[in-house]
This record gives sequence, C-alpha cells and structure tokens, in this order.
Amino acid sequence: MPSATPVTAEPVEPGRSPWRDAGLRLRKNRLAVFGGGVLLLVALACVAGPWLSPYSYEDIALDHTFSAPCARNWLGTDQLGHDLLVRIFYGGRISLAVGLSATVVALTIGIVYGAVAGFVGGVLDAAMMRIVDILYALPFTLFVILLMVFFGRNIILLFVAIGAVEWLTMARIVRGQVMAVKRMEFVEAARALGFGRRRILFRHILPNILGPVIVYATLTVPSVMLIEAFLSFLGLGVQPPMSSWGVLIKDGAEKMEEFPWLLLFPGAVFSLTLFSLNFLGDGLRDALDVRSSKD
Repeated sequence: MPSATPVTAEPVEPGRSPWRDAGLRLRKNRLAVFGGGVLLLVALACVAGPWLSPYSYEDIALDHTFSAPCARNWLGTDQLGHDLLVRIFYGGRISLAVGLSATVVALTIGIVYGAVAGFVGGVLDAAMMRIVDILYALPFTLFVILLMVFFGRNIILLFVAIGAVEWLTMARIVRGQVMAVKRMEFVEAARALGFGRRRILFRHILPNILGPVIVYATLTVPSVMLIEAFLSFLGLGVQPPMSSWGVLIKDGAEKMEEFPWLLLFPGAVFSLTLFSLNFLGDGLRDALDVRSSKD
C-alpha cells in the first residue's frame, strides 16, 4: 500500500501594521518623496549654511551694495551689502520656526478642544462648537494684526498669535473623528472594563485618530508660513535685525525692477518649500487612507 504524501503547510506571510503599510504607500508616491527630500535639504541648508559661509548675517559691505550674483556672492547682495544667500538661510530658520511652532500651538489647542467636545457631547459639545462657528466668522488676519499692534511686535507673540487662529479647523476634524471612534467596539469594551473617561480618551481614542491629525499638520505649516510672510510684507511680522523669507520678499518687491534677484531667489526658495510641504501632505493623506490600499 503506497504511503501517504506528507502535507506541507504553506508559509504564512507575516502581518504588517497599518503604519508600516502607510509607510510603504508613502514611499511609492514620488511627489511625496520628492517633497520630503526637498524639505530635508532646505532644513539642513538653513541650519548648516550660515556656518559654512564665509560671510556673517551681520556683515555690511557698503562697497558691494546691490551686487549682482557673482563668484563672490552667489546670489548677490542687498542695499547694505549683506550676502543674500546667508540672509536666505537665516530667514529660512525664522520662517520654518514660525511654521512649526505656530502649528504646534494650533494642534495643541485644536486637539484638546475638539477631543473634549466630541467625547463629552451633548450640551457642552453644542456650546463649544458654536464658539468655533463664531470665531470662524471673524477675519483671522485682522485679528492677528490687532494682536501684533496691541501687544507689540514680538517673535514669540507671533508664534502664539498665528497658532491661536489656526486651531479651529483642527478642532472640527478631531471632534468628528472622536465622535466616530467612540462608538466602536474596543471603546465599549474599555468602558465595560471600568476604565475612566480620561484613560479612554487619551489612551484608546486619540491614538486612533493620529492619521488625520498628521495630515492636517503638514498642510497647516505652509498656511502658517504664508500668514507670516503676509504680515512681514505689511511690516507687522519679523522685525530687523531679524529676517524671514517674508521680509526678504518684501524688500525684494520694492527693488524688483532694478535688482530682480532680490525678489527672485527668496521667492523661489519660499515657493519650493511651500510646494514640497503640500506634496508631502497630499502623500500622507493618501498613504494614511486605508481605502487606498491595494492589498
């Protein structure tokens, strides 16, 4: 009697976490990878560039004012003979710091506010969201301008003022996500086990809504940088001797007919950074969307 053929079990493919799947989808998005690479290069240039340059941010060369791009000054000089490349590096530090800091302020306020409103619900939710609706009706830029005029032109206040008017959309996003997640089975199981509201909210609900939060954060940074550039263009943003990309664009716009490089180079770097942030944000949105998975 012939012996039975042994049955070999097929190898089981190891499972992958949702975050790993999102990372794989993000790496397949060429525009997102390009945007992330450009942002990394810009950040490294802004941090290390002034140290590698032979010129200082404060160096004044009155005999080389409004110098065109040349071997000595690759991007030319301004009205005081400052090297424009070094000023772009230093301005990038301020612009990126404003974008990141104000975004952190906006995320902190928006996450806490929206999470409480969505989780508690009822009358408190209705009252909190009506406040958001009222604030939405206010002209945000005018509100920031009033803060800067009333409290003074301080760089720290600029971070807080911009962040204080950018949290409303995040509050709405977080509220909607919390209201959807709090009805899921694992949250009901946590309630059945006797966990408190704070633990359920911060240990079970908020970690499961990080996807939309991360996506909105990457899209908030360019929005904040645009507001800072607009305020600096009006003379209400970063004040001398400090500088930002918005200040450089403002100074270049005043001399663009005679010395176009003063506007061209800062505007090009600023635009490239904004495009890269938007490419990365769109890529993260697609990568963190489970429905986009082809597996």
